[in-house]
Amino acid sequence: MQHVVIRTIEPADNKTLAEIVRSSLAEFGVDKPGTVYYDPTTDHLYELFQTPKSGYFVALVNNEIVGGAGIFPSNGLPSDTCELVKMYLKKHARGLGLGKLLIAKCLETAKETGYTQVYLETMPELKKALSVYEKFGFHYLNGPMGNTGHFGCDRWMLKIL
Repeated sequence: MQHVVIRTIEPADNKTLAEIVRSSLAEFGVDKPGTVYYDPTTDHLYELFQTPKSGYFVALVNNEIVGGAGIFPSNGLPSDTCELVKMYLKKHARGLGLGKLLIAKCLETAKETGYTQVYLETMPELKKALSVYEKFGFHYLNGPMGNTGHFGCDRWMLKIL
């Protein structure tokens, strides 16, 4: 039986989480400019998520960090909207329901923080993630909201809380 924990990010998590984000993008062939692969904040997630009205959650299985996800008040979004960001899992941790746990925690935190909408940006190569977002009630938009700087993403979704 696997012991699963979802907890708030800690400073010591930075290196492992950056490796998970980058290896996941490389695995799907989307380690390209305009994605978080090249975003310098990817190496400093703990510091980034000290921003007010943000939060980042780490998934552990048997005490191993296997992924994470967060919410962030990204540039240019309406004040009642946050972005679901940096949602990545190690390959061996996919299919265990951890993504659903992380998304649920992010949506719950967004609501508690006072947000009424959650926005996300992704890519068609991440097919499994797209289907999970759809099951959570995210719907597709025709273009981006705000100014995230992630021009490598061409799928935009929004969920009303």
